[in-house]
Amino acid sequence: MTLEERIEKIKDLRPIDDVFFEVLAQDKEVCEEMLRTIMEDDLLTVSDVTVQSSERNLYGRSVRLDALCTLGNGTLCNIEVQRSNNDDHLRRARYNASVITAKETDIGTHFGNIPEVYVIYISEFDFLKGGRTIYHIEKVIKETGTFVDDGFHEIFVNTSVNDGTNISALMRCMMQKEVNDSHFPKLVNRVKFLKTSEGGKRVMCEIMENMIAEAVNEASNEEKTKAVINMLRLKNDEDEVRKLYPAEFEEGKRRFLEESN
Repeated sequence: MTLEERIEKIKDLRPIDDVFFEVLAQDKEVCEEMLRTIMEDDLLTVSDVTVQSSERNLYGRSVRLDALCTLGNGTLCNIEVQRSNNDDHLRRARYNASVITAKETDIGTHFGNIPEVYVIYISEFDFLKGGRTIYHIEKVIKETGTFVDDGFHEIFVNTSVNDGTNISALMRCMMQKEVNDSHFPKLVNRVKFLKTSEGGKRVMCEIMENMIAEAVNEASNEEKTKAVINMLRLKNDEDEVRKLYPAEFEEGKRRFLEESN
């Protein structure tokens, strides 16, 4: 793929696309702006962000975290973007939170000091089917209706429902190739930099090259299938993708077409 072809592909990327979100989320101020909107807390601060990290549990199963943010008060927020609708999203969120908790808790830590964890799950579809932009899921005692705070919080947000709030405005931005909403200046400026400046386009081209190189070396069939899906999202030539992944191409293409419909 030539440099010119890569630059054309960059123009088509949206914030909700994995490869683009990875670079957007490297900017702490972008994550802070998003979390302040979703969590409705104008005083929230982000002190650190780790993007696209692969973590394993004790038994070797890996999970790839899109953007793990550490807030100023020590709370951990994992922002996950999900375009595919062929997964058990609730269990995926639970599993990711368990891996984060185990990784971020030192041996001997008192249970009362285990970090607070939020999973912010952004999807293109309202899989909870309540006709809402945002859903907060917390534990409740069935017999009394009392809320129980165990330090784990789930927030599911989707781009398909527009309820007129700032949160749904942010979700519209996540779906746009060009972002111009003045309510989100950090996101607007970061998207503009990555798509129009020479430095930004260079960063994006390097990320795309690295993504393809890493995908070729992925171990499992499922990861290779996901690599096919990502490469088709980036509009790579189908014959080139098929050569890289002859065994996984058809399944990857089927799932790509399914999510596109």
